[in-house]
Parts: sequence; C-alpha cells; structure tokens
Amino acid sequence: MSNSKDERDGLGPKDKDSGRSRSRRGSRGRGPRGDESRKGASASGPASVDEAPAPREPVRERERAPRDGADERPRRAADRTGAPTTFKGFTLSAFQLQAVRAIEEGHDVLLSAPTGSGKTLVAEYAIHKSVERGKRCIYTAPIKALSNQKYRDFRDDPDIDVGLMTGDVTIHPGAQVLIMTTEILRNSMLENPDSVKDVEYVIFDEVHYMDDPERGTVWEESLIFAPPSIRFICLSATIDNLGQLGAWIEEIRTHELTIISSTKRPVPLKHRFYLPDVGIFDEHKLPRVRKQVKDAAGRSERGGSRRRATFAERMKRRDDARRNETRGFAVLLDELIADKNTPILVFSFSRKDCERLALVNKHRRLLDREESERMEQLLRATMAGFELDEKQMIGELFQLCLRGIAYHHAGMLPVYKEVVERLFTSGLLKLLFTTETFAVGINMPARTVAFYGLRKFDGETFDYLRTRDYLQMAGRAGRQGIDSEGLVVSRLDEKDLVEAPLERLVRGKPEPVESRFRLSYSAILHLIEGLGRERLFEAWQKSFNQFQHREGGRKARERNAHIQKRFLEGLLGFLHEAGFLEEDDEGREVLAPKARVARQVYGFELQTAEWLWRGVLEEVDAAGLAVLFVGLVFEDRRRFNEERIPQRMYGGVRRHAEQIIGKLAKRESQFSVPVALKQPDWGLTPAVVAWMRGAPFDELQDEVDIPAGDMCRCFRMALQVMRQLRSALDSSYDLPDRLSEAIEALGRDEVDARRQLELG
Repeated sequence: MSNSKDERDGLGPKDKDSGRSRSRRGSRGRGPRGDESRKGASASGPASVDEAPAPREPVRERERAPRDGADERPRRAADRTGAPTTFKGFTLSAFQLQAVRAIEEGHDVLLSAPTGSGKTLVAEYAIHKSVERGKRCIYTAPIKALSNQKYRDFRDDPDIDVGLMTGDVTIHPGAQVLIMTTEILRNSMLENPDSVKDVEYVIFDEVHYMDDPERGTVWEESLIFAPPSIRFICLSATIDNLGQLGAWIEEIRTHELTIISSTKRPVPLKHRFYLPDVGIFDEHKLPRVRKQVKDAAGRSERGGSRRRATFAERMKRRDDARRNETRGFAVLLDELIADKNTPILVFSFSRKDCERLALVNKHRRLLDREESERMEQLLRATMAGFELDEKQMIGELFQLCLRGIAYHHAGMLPVYKEVVERLFTSGLLKLLFTTETFAVGINMPARTVAFYGLRKFDGETFDYLRTRDYLQMAGRAGRQGIDSEGLVVSRLDEKDLVEAPLERLVRGKPEPVESRFRLSYSAILHLIEGLGRERLFEAWQKSFNQFQHREGGRKARERNAHIQKRFLEGLLGFLHEAGFLEEDDEGREVLAPKARVARQVYGFELQTAEWLWRGVLEEVDAAGLAVLFVGLVFEDRRRFNEERIPQRMYGGVRRHAEQIIGKLAKRESQFSVPVALKQPDWGLTPAVVAWMRGAPFDELQDEVDIPAGDMCRCFRMALQVMRQLRSALDSSYDLPDRLSEAIEALGRDEVDARRQLELG
C-alpha cells in the first residue's frame, strides 16, 4: 500500500498492487449502475443467493450459542474452501456463507437482505475474526438505542473487550471492539485519523441510511475519508440500486468488494388489507373491493343533500369519522386476537394516536392468570433494575402493561421506552402501539404487524409510505422458529382504495438509495487544514452524488458539477466573510483561531464558536449556559407556538445570543447557502431553569407543554455540544469549569444516559 500523502488523505489514487485485479478496475467505464462483473455479482448486478439450498437449522439474528463452560469460543465447521458453515451453534444460510467466505478472503462486503434474515450474524463473524487476530473493530449503528443494544450484547460475551461512544455516553473508548454512532466515527476520522488507523473492520449497520435527507451525508463521508487499510461490512435493507452503490464503494475503496443480495425471508409474509365494511381481504380482491366501494359511494351521492355543510357539521363529521375508524380497527383487533395472531405490533405515525389507541383498548385482558403473574414480576424487577419508583406502577403505561398492552414512541422518556422493549422481548406484551422508530435495527419481531394507516408526515406534507419503509416495518412480522409465516394487515379507508399505491407497497421494488452528500462546516474546516482549499472539491468528486450523475448526459453532469461547486464556493465565501478563514503571510487560506474551536463542535459549530468569540458565554453561570445550549439544539415540533419567556430567565443573555446568530445567518444568506443556520428556540427555558434548580423531571411538564422524551433528548444533545466545546478550550480559562458545572447539573437522573445504560 502506498504511503503517499494523497492516500493518507483518503482522496488520492488507489495502489495498483492493492489486490484487486486490473481487469476489474478497467471495467469502470461500463457505467455507475454496477454492471461490471465482479466477485459476488453477475453481469447484471449483485448475485442473488435465494436459490441456494435452505439451511438445516434456522439462523437467529440475536440469539447466542449455548456455552458448555469449557470452550466458550464460537465453534465453526468448515466447508471445502476452508470457510465455516456454522457459527455460534447455527448453520449458516446461503447468503451468510457467501459473506463469510468474502470475509475470509479479506474483501469488503455489501450485503442486502430483508429485515430479520440474519444480517447481523455476518457482522458478528467479522468481529470475532478480528478479535482472534488481535485487531480492532468498529460497529456503527444509525440510532443510539441500537448502539446501546449492541453494546450490551457484546458486553455479555467474555471473549470481547467492548466499548461505546454515542455522544451521550463514552465507555472504554480504547476497547478492541467499539460500538458507536456513524457521526462519532466520521468525526473521529476527520479530527484524529490516527485513532482509527489500527481498525481492521468497520461495520455499517443499516447503510441505506445514506438516503436520509439530514444525516445521509455522514455515511458517505465516512466511506470517503476512512484510511485505505480499513475494510467495510455494509449491511442494508433491500434496495433497488445495490449494484450501483457497490460499484461506487468499490471505486473509492482499496479492497475488493463482494456484493450479496438476498430477497428470501426466513419466515414468509402474508400481506392483507382491512376495510370495516369488507373485513380482511387479499390483494387480488382489490379491484372488486374498489368497485364495490365506488358503487356504494355513487348511490350515497345521488341520495344526499347538495347543501354546503357548515363548519360545525364538518367538525362533527370529522369526529364521527375518527370514532368510526377506532371502532372499525377494534373489530380488526378482535379478529386477530381471536385467531391467536398475537403478539401484534400496530404501527401508527402519530404519537398521540399510539397512546389514544392503547387506552381505547385498555378493556382487553390479553394475559391469562399465569402470564399476568409473570408480567407483574417482570415489570417490578425491570423497574427496580432501572431504579424507578414502585409508585409508578399505578401510572397509565404500566397499568396497560399488566393487561398485555403498551405504547412506544419518541416522546416518552428513554427509560420508559426501554422498559417497554424489555417487556416486549419477553413475549408477554401482546399488543403494542408504536411509531416507525420501533422498526429500525432493534430486533423485536411479532406474529402480526398491523398498520393503522399508510400515510405519514415527511417533514413537509402527509404522503404514503415508501416501499422500503413499509417493508422494513412489515418485516417485523414472523418469528423465526415460532411462526410458519408472518401476517401483515393494513387498515384502509375509502380514500386509500383510490389513492394509496397498494400494489407498489406490497409487490413493488424498494426505492434506490440516493446521495445526500453535503459537507458540514466542521468537515470543511478539517479538510481545509488537511488538504488546502484548492483540493477541497476533490471530496465531492469522490462522492456518490458525483457517481450517480454519471448516468446523465454531458450537460446534466456539467450542470450538477456546477451546482455542487457553486454550493461549496458559497460555503467557503461565507466562512471567509464571517472570519472563520483568513490568509496567511504567503496568501494561502487557513483557519482563523475561532475556526479551530468550531471544527471540534459538530452540528452547531458556527453558532457555538461565534457565541464564544462575541462574548456571549462570558460571565454566564452554569444555569445560563444550560439555557443557551438547550435553546440552540431545541426546535419545537409544533407550528406557530411561540410562548413569551419571562425576562428574569436570562432574558438579556438570550437576546444577545439571538442577535449574534441572527447577524451570522444574515451573512450566510448573502451566499445563497440552501440550509440556513438554526436559530435558537427558547421554548424549554422554564423547564431548564427548574431542572437546574433541582426540580424532579416529572414536574417539568408543569413548566412547558413539551413531551418528556423530547425534553430529555434536547438536554442530552445540549450536553453533547457543551462537552465538545469544553474539549476544544484551553483549561486555563474559567469557561471549561462553568461548562463542567452545567454538564453535571443538566446531566443528572433521567437525563443521565450512562446511568440508564449501566442500570440496564
């Protein structure tokens, strides 16, 4: 491997002797769709392994092999190539075997398979191989809950030295196996590349998150900037352009890549629809049901009044429709429960609806006497483990749990969500109403998945689900080794019959992953110092964005390159105008002093550095610092909800802070930057002040009408920014001490993520 500066930067040409055949590299000109032939891929794209013989034993994604107390290392039988055919006591499936062989050969791996099919076992195999060789390994997850779950899994393995870094929690960062969020990995690569130079494998769980509009760029940047020696295991849900994604990874990385695609589920799914006046019906009956409903609607229109309804009448109709929806769904649940199709995961894309539906169903008693006793014992034990007051047993949520019912969403305190997750894995929760977050990564399958609706808010409008999202949630149906098939039922209304893309959801191809490459300010500042401004555009030239646009004609490619270059030049122009970049004695653009602070703060780097440089943080006590940084990260989900915050609650400091960011944002707008700097939102200020004075968490909602989970998450985000700022400052200043005081006071009790993790 070359040791040139270009290769150390991760932006230079590849080593000609890297082990990849010259003919494979020579096929690059065949286009970005990944049509070239390569290991694990046919001429038309990634190889499908679904036709291979079925494994003799089921592969379970999270279960661990039984231990005999003498030899606790995973046992592996080998095939004729020397690769193992079993791992952790389970016979490997066809796609797992192919992935294991690729790992044995030192390849990168891009694996696409349905939810619950056993992708994680491939990652665990790579980790165990690295551990056996004395190498380090990093496992990244898109959400902190999944990171915490994997940390606990590996913590229980005596062969693995494991640590965790999520922003909320740092435990044993020098461990041989390190679990972290993808943002932490990207930040480590930019800030201190030497910290990952001895890593053999990086596992990207849920790599299709590259498609996320807000966070997707982090996955791209990590693949681009990782040292050439690192190998990647990329695990993905089923996507349409796997070959294209693989061709890009193969182009920018050093090692040979094996692409594996499997569409076969260990437990097949049965998709059904439900309409109150029709009942449960199959997909092939859709045309008949549509005609039946259309005819009925026509008769109703001919017999109805043409008078325009009053506002009160329209509101009554809406309320009646809501009640009818609830009653109709109750009939569906009656049928599913009677047919012994529990546990049931009900996906609803409204937090309020999750709670409302759970409470509407509280009359159900889904546990027999023996199960009820086990549930009460388990609930008491789990609450004691998390040091929750037993008086909370009489609360709404836990009373529902005692009936085998619960709800789960991001507005709940993290510890309550974790209690619900523990109860669900026990099999004693028979009916769980949840938002889509329950489908991401955390392996908690059910017998049945029911969709209360198929439309969700995408940040701008309400629209029908993407096929990929539907399949990810539907994939939670069917438990390996228990169910012969999983049942998926979607509740429809008459409008859905006409407008919903029902055939596409059930039978269509999942959407392709699209590049969301957009360098952050902190990434730009790191790259300028490492590469210089003149080479900064090379980062985009290695991006998936550039790769995908090769398919277009010459004019389209040139137009995209012009847009990207103009965007980058706008960012650079703004950074120079705002004093983050300056020229040295030789006329080269270099980082100004405040940029050296900004580059170590991720997400709110410019606002934080500007506050520091403009004196906003001077003479502010610990509570005032907490108010400022919670205001910086908080964004009220509700629209048009401005509440006046009393002047006595750091009104002067807040006004000064807001003016500083307002001026900075005005400068930014002059350079046509498409995503504006976030302005502070002071809506949580009364709760922050009360919390810093020692109030219990359950009293904070007396101060502000914000869900407890949202408050806790914002407090933790503010802690992360304050920790980053503290690390960037010279300890001779007094600000680090005040930040430490604020961090200690804000990060107590329910907000203390490390305490929750250790208790669990």
